[in-house]
Amino acid sequence: MAKKTKTTLVVLAAGMGSRFGGLKQMEPFGPEGQTIIDYSVYDAREAGFDRAVIIIKKSIEKDFREGPGRRIEKMMEVRYAYQESDALPAGFSPPPGRLKPYGTAHAVLCTRELVDTPFCVVNSDDFYGKQSYRLVHDFLVSEEEACIAGYRLGNTLTEHGTVNRGICSVAGGYLTGVDERLHISRDSGIPLDALVSMNMWGLRPELFVHLEQGMIRYLRHMTTPEKDEFYLPIFIDEMIRAGKLRVRMLESDARWYGVTYQEDTPALKQAIAEMTAMGWYHF
Repeated sequence: MAKKTKTTLVVLAAGMGSRFGGLKQMEPFGPEGQTIIDYSVYDAREAGFDRAVIIIKKSIEKDFREGPGRRIEKMMEVRYAYQESDALPAGFSPPPGRLKPYGTAHAVLCTRELVDTPFCVVNSDDFYGKQSYRLVHDFLVSEEEACIAGYRLGNTLTEHGTVNRGICSVAGGYLTGVDERLHISRDSGIPLDALVSMNMWGLRPELFVHLEQGMIRYLRHMTTPEKDEFYLPIFIDEMIRAGKLRVRMLESDARWYGVTYQEDTPALKQAIAEMTAMGWYHF
């Protein structure tokens, strides 16, 4: 019998939602106070993932471990990584006055010592749906490349404001580029069936070498040191264009739920209540 390929779920949970107005990674949305992370770990476990690495800031560690952490540790092996402003490659230190971390690519780099398997990166405030976790997991254990779960734009919009989305270009089943577009609504003129990135990536630990090199380039060329960020989609886009990475597009029909705005909360709670009533979740 072939040896099972271990896989890891990496959850980006160190940021604060400015438009939402608080720590979305700690906000209860489920009937028993579950956060979106609870559902992410639940769906990832069902899909076959073996462990979770949660990226947080040390300032929320106690509250996180006593809240969502206590629940998710019952479902899966959990490790914690810390995204702090001084978590930098050797020889670098934070610019004067810099308090915030450096974006999603930096967050993933902070897991380097904890992740030694193929891994799926997700945001802590996005409800991706069971199908997408299965797509990414099954790809990671059967192929040797990277992948992305692509969503139809129309399945990712909110009725309460505009959103920013990475519009995906695809050729021959592979991602060829991600065009970050701002302030998108249903009336923006972008086809609603266009594939977009919701930052759900299937990656491999060999990428960390390139990610550290990219971080060093970023630190050397910051134009606004106190606030510039190193974004994962931009890094992956650069790797693709340089011919250093192939990313398979996995098209998901799942309905994405998020809480970009406080007004999005009732719709997400209603959707979770309906899924729970259908027997999809048993905490």
